Amino acid sequence: MTAAAEPDRSPVRRSRVRAVRIWLTLVAALIAVMVLVGGATRLTESGLSIVEWKPVTGTLPPLTDAQWHAAFNGYKQIPQYRELNAGMTLHEFKTIFWWEWSHRLLGRVIGIAYLLPFLWFLWRGAIGPEWKRALWGIFALGALQGAVGWWMVASGLSQRTEVSQVRLAIHLTLALIIFAAIVWTLRRLSDKPPVLAAARLKFTAIILLAMTLLQLFLGALVAGLRAGRVFNTWPLIDGALIPSAERLWFEQPWWKNLFDNHLTVQFDHRMMAYALWALAAWHAIDALRSRAGAAAGGALWLFAALSLQAALGILTVLHATPIGLALAHQAVGIVVLTLAVLQVERLTAPRPKDVARAVALPIGQPG
Repeated sequence: MTAAAEPDRSPVRRSRVRAVRIWLTLVAALIAVMVLVGGATRLTESGLSIVEWKPVTGTLPPLTDAQWHAAFNGYKQIPQYRELNAGMTLHEFKTIFWWEWSHRLLGRVIGIAYLLPFLWFLWRGAIGPEWKRALWGIFALGALQGAVGWWMVASGLSQRTEVSQVRLAIHLTLALIIFAAIVWTLRRLSDKPPVLAAARLKFTAIILLAMTLLQLFLGALVAGLRAGRVFNTWPLIDGALIPSAERLWFEQPWWKNLFDNHLTVQFDHRMMAYALWALAAWHAIDALRSRAGAAAGGALWLFAALSLQAALGILTVLHATPIGLALAHQAVGIVVLTLAVLQVERLTAPRPKDVARAVALPIGQPG
């Protein structure tokens, strides 16, 4: 047995990797919960209830009547209150406030849950240089996400009654990229062997992952425009399988339709869903025919999740986006992304000895 392979069998090393995996699993679970809370915040029209960004002092909610009235008076200054919620009571304001406050609090909790254990693992020498760069990169994306979140909220404080759907889509997509990066890292820290498969399977898996992220971005545009509350028929949309060009492209310049036209945005989301489902079916058939082992199972799970996601999407549209169906649709979207990431990783995984080199000294020995 080579010296490079020996540490793989060390109980101390296995314990160290297991501790890191538990930490990252908890962080990934928190991010998934935060995405769903963010979805509920959007669906309940709560995202603009806090009009200031106070990363530290904003951790505490209003604790006195005076503080509650001050927060409510701040909300009264923005267009959403004046145009949509004029006459709202303080009790009604508290309902939307708690959704947004919970969403922001979860963001802070995730930051602490990520950074403090990470620093501890670094201090104990539990993470090798290869993973240090990747994990610091994930932390940097998390810090950026906080700024992007405020950038999104700020878009709805002066001239709009809601946040920009483009900024919302960027905010959600960045959160999902962070989630995907953690899932990828978790898989790479496992001791599962790589799957030997044809290059075309790797290629289609990568395309499926890219299309999944794009589809989630398009779904966020639909959500941001409330476009799921119109054109509530299927398979027809606006009375046809493919709406007229005049209806799809009436805004100028033409590219604005991709972001602002309710019909175009929902139509794009539907067409991407069809393409994604068809490619996933082809990928699963190809993996089975190729007898690709674990990759065949992964392809079938991905296709099944996408089929469920498509069914939920159709039901959500037909029922004009009720909150329960909308959140279920979003939750299964996270599952689809997870399975897509795992499929790409298992088809491109390095050999176990490369994972072993990602870990430094045993826990208990400062680096």
